Amino acid sequence: MERRSILRAGLSGLLGFFAIRQTAAAAPPKRQRVAYHLADLDRVVFALGNIQNHVDGVGGPGQADIRLVVHGPALRGFHALAAQPHIVAATERLTQAGVAFEACANTMKAQGVKLEDLTSGFIAAEKGGVVRLAELQQQGYAYLRP
Repeated sequence: MERRSILRAGLSGLLGFFAIRQTAAAAPPKRQRVAYHLADLDRVVFALGNIQNHVDGVGGPGQADIRLVVHGPALRGFHALAAQPHIVAATERLTQAGVAFEACANTMKAQGVKLEDLTSGFIAAEKGGVVRLAELQQQGYAYLRP
């Protein structure tokens, strides 16, 4: 009788292990949350390309929560009157794909621009770009600086 109990317990444990393993394997992957940091004007096109590749790599729009925080000289690349057409197009395409664009309020003040002076889709990082990046990291966003 004792052998049967041990055999049943062992078999139950083994089946339970496989059931848990199967359930864990069936769980959907966690949605990526990523904060891109852009400060260098000469990296604007490169960063936008990286973000497009990221959107495509996760399966298209809406599959990841992606934020681009822009401060310093890089913000000049998004001044609406001076922005290159391919930057405007990329910004619009990525905004439609769900990417959030955040402009450092300190940089905007230093450059004398308002949100309406930037390419469409920007919101202000009121406490500053670096503070916003730290907040996003505290919220679990991965930090990338292309």
